[in-house]
Amino acid sequence: MDSRNKGTMADRPKEIPARGWKDIFLRVKDEFTNDHISIVAAGVAFYFFLALFPLMSAMVAIYGLAFDAAQVEQQLSQLSAVMPPQAQDIIGPQLHKIVSAPQQGLGLALIFSILLSLWSANAGTKALFDGINIAYNENEERNFFKLNGITLAVTLGGILVGLVAAALVIGFPAIIDRLGLPSTVSDILSLARWPLLFAFIVVSLSVIYKIAPDRNNPKFKWVSWGACIAAALWIGASLLFSLYINNFGNYDATYGAIAAVIILMLWFQITSICVLLGAEINSEMEHQTAKDTTVGEPEPLGQRRGYHADRLAAGTEEADEKDIPDEEKVRHRTKRTETKNRDSLKLERWIRNRELKAKNRNPGDED
Repeated sequence: MDSRNKGTMADRPKEIPARGWKDIFLRVKDEFTNDHISIVAAGVAFYFFLALFPLMSAMVAIYGLAFDAAQVEQQLSQLSAVMPPQAQDIIGPQLHKIVSAPQQGLGLALIFSILLSLWSANAGTKALFDGINIAYNENEERNFFKLNGITLAVTLGGILVGLVAAALVIGFPAIIDRLGLPSTVSDILSLARWPLLFAFIVVSLSVIYKIAPDRNNPKFKWVSWGACIAAALWIGASLLFSLYINNFGNYDATYGAIAAVIILMLWFQITSICVLLGAEINSEMEHQTAKDTTVGEPEPLGQRRGYHADRLAAGTEEADEKDIPDEEKVRHRTKRTETKNRDSLKLERWIRNRELKAKNRNPGDED
């Protein structure tokens, strides 16, 4: 392989060499500033804060259809290892209040309550979609019904993912205890729930990265890397933020009674930044290769309906032009020529039809 190769013909991210990854991360650094990721993440965090309590209400209501709703409080409290204590002080009492309320049986009132909670929580999901569109350099053009249908499905899926994750953290050790295994084996299996939870988060993020941007869906292998990095960054950043709050931060002195609210919103912003950084990484990986990164039959550059899937990064095309096989270049040029010819014929036909209509409206103008 030529030493100047930067992954122009990479079929998957692992084929991108170190030189290519250096370019990717340099562009991600620039895009973080150009796309105003910290500001976008603050907007996403604000909408998720507004959606938090409707989301909790929907979660408790759905869980209560099949199980004891009171268990939700215990299960979610076990996921607080990465959450600042002040954030728990806001979520905990509100969750207890929701769980302590009389639970309705399955009926129209409960269904309406769940749908209303989902719709309120949907604002946070739509804000996240907007942020990922910005990271992918895409414009949101899906109609109202399609967009809200997708975001509502993701909101509901997020609730189910949260419940399954909580059940994994709580239920896994309980099952191991009932098996009566030796303590060493039990400890090893109990620790295994955390890698499983990490994998669960990665898969969930990968699905979001596939369907959130308004473009042809990227292949799973072109979103899973960003999802892994985002999940690892989120866990690390959350632990560091909790450590800072517990040992160095003095938000109570600055913000007084609303300190817990400020800390929760900052944690949401950190979470949003990590998710959007994962999207930026995925986008720039696609930007690095001339190969088709979208699902379906391979299409040439310019025909894939994805901003970075249709473009090579500045400097990459020139540096690696000779690495692109001749037949690939010919196929791309042929497809572009066919498209231009087809568009020219459509334009000529349209002009001719306009002229004929004008003549039919004004027959006296003819010589």
